[in-house]
Amino acid sequence: MTVVRSTLSDEARRVSCEALQDTLVDLLGLSLTGKQAHWNVVGPRFRSVHLQLDEVVSAARTHADTVAERSAALGVPPDGRAETIAKVFSLPALKEGWLRDEEAVAVMAQALGSAVMRLRERIDATEKADLVTQDLLISITADLEKQRWMFEAENVPGAS
Repeated sequence: MTVVRSTLSDEARRVSCEALQDTLVDLLGLSLTGKQAHWNVVGPRFRSVHLQLDEVVSAARTHADTVAERSAALGVPPDGRAETIAKVFSLPALKEGWLRDEEAVAVMAQALGSAVMRLRERIDATEKADLVTQDLLISITADLEKQRWMFEAENVPGAS
């Protein structure tokens, strides 16, 4: 059943919506990882890391909504179900339990870096298929790179 018809060709829509779906999974997974770290972070930098994690979660959730709506606008239903995220999400994950502030910073910087690298691949893939989707992915990449930079700056050896 197709509810919404796209102005893109079938192939361009396939490429674009595959990139969007993969991005949706990464963003929803990042938001869950960020919230898990937010709840369990401990250490001398607790407050600043705790607040910074909320910024990442908020950004990831906002971007996820935009990505899902773009997919729907192209006529492909987005899949953000918990079982999909659990099955497909492959960015760095957290260990169970309390998390030292420096561990939370390191894992989030790594997860954000991996997400950015994957987004850059999707930016390349959507260049010919759909410039609107590509533009959206570029915008998300810029925001996640900023978030990654902020975590990386927290984890400079010898800076504390």
